[in-house]
Amino acid sequence: MIQRYSRAEMREIWSEQRKLEIWLKIELLASEALVAEGLVPKKDFEQMKSKAAFSLERCKELERTLNHDVIAFTTNVGENIGAPASRWLHFGLTSSDIVDTSFAVQMVQSADILIEDVKTLRKVIASKARKYQLTPMIGRSHGIHAEPTTFGLKMALMYDEFGRALKRLEAVRETVAIGKLSGAVGTSAHLSPKVEAFVCKQLGLRPAPVATQVVQRDLHAEFMNALALIGASIERWATEFRHLQRTEVLEAEEFFAVGQKGSSAMPHKRNPITGERLTGLARVLRGNAIAAMENVALWHERDISHSSVERIIFPDSCTLLDYMLATLTKLTEGLIVYPENMKRNMGLTLGMWNSQTILLALIRKGLTREQAYELVQRNAMKTWQSKHAGDANADFKTQLLNDPEVAKHLTQTELDKLCNLDFHFKQIKTRFKKLGL
Repeated sequence: MIQRYSRAEMREIWSEQRKLEIWLKIELLASEALVAEGLVPKKDFEQMKSKAAFSLERCKELERTLNHDVIAFTTNVGENIGAPASRWLHFGLTSSDIVDTSFAVQMVQSADILIEDVKTLRKVIASKARKYQLTPMIGRSHGIHAEPTTFGLKMALMYDEFGRALKRLEAVRETVAIGKLSGAVGTSAHLSPKVEAFVCKQLGLRPAPVATQVVQRDLHAEFMNALALIGASIERWATEFRHLQRTEVLEAEEFFAVGQKGSSAMPHKRNPITGERLTGLARVLRGNAIAAMENVALWHERDISHSSVERIIFPDSCTLLDYMLATLTKLTEGLIVYPENMKRNMGLTLGMWNSQTILLALIRKGLTREQAYELVQRNAMKTWQSKHAGDANADFKTQLLNDPEVAKHLTQTELDKLCNLDFHFKQIKTRFKKLGL
């Protein structure tokens, strides 16, 4: 089965050395299957197993003359195996049988690392969500104060979003776990499908039900789009944290280490550079996903236009997303939260975040929606005007209490009960239970 690798080895998965190691494994598995088929003599296969090896330097040397990486590889391995057994190396195979099957192994191994990355990130998010479950803050729509929420609920939303990221990775891991050893145009003319089935099983892959010379690239595009979408989620939360760090908001802030500097010109600066970095890198993932979609349309049974692109975008995107997930985990874990600033900022709205609560209460009292809306909005606008006129005591509930038309329908006791955070937070714990937090 496919071996699982730690985060530190993501780059290794996509290294030239690792790629050729997988190629060699596929070649030997194919030869082993041909022994069972009665084609390759067992003695020759034993010679192949004991002597098969390659040198990355020798492969590069051969490729400079041959201008073909797979032929350079098989030539080098054949040199090491020697006659007569070397004649069975790459028997009935085409280059893409090796390349695409190896590519599937690399994508699956990369997905395994990314899956663990997301699981680690979600543990950190869950801890923050539970800690701040009932820490009140203002919710914003269009960047403007709306109604109260909690910082814990905001983090619970992040936890849920990366739960979907986890499902996408698990699903796409299965999608791309497909190999093929069906020959030059996918007809299995020279090798029995049993050989393909054996090799794929040993690698933890499924044989492609049908293929051309290559595995079809919509599968690879799906993989890259999954990575890009996770990058978009990372950007979404990096942007959120960046906004919360703005000087006039400052409800949360990236950790700022002793000795760290924020600006070459302004010593006071503490900038959200990690969030900004993640925001920018998400654009690279999206660009690579577009390149992967451009690779889907190949000429007939295959052309090579996709190959050069894939050599760049797959190692880069897998390594980049691995880094981004680890970085977001560190950012989230070290996030400095300022509940007192959240409370202060809520006060900026002068209690007008209760407007919908009052609107609905008036409707329940028998007013039409239009009547209730006009009454609540009128008092909200008066509250704003009082504040801008310099009234330090401007307050929405006080304004409502002083309105005779409101007094016809709502008592002070009712207003006190309605204009209360507990009213807004009564379902928070239910949401957490639904998420298993």
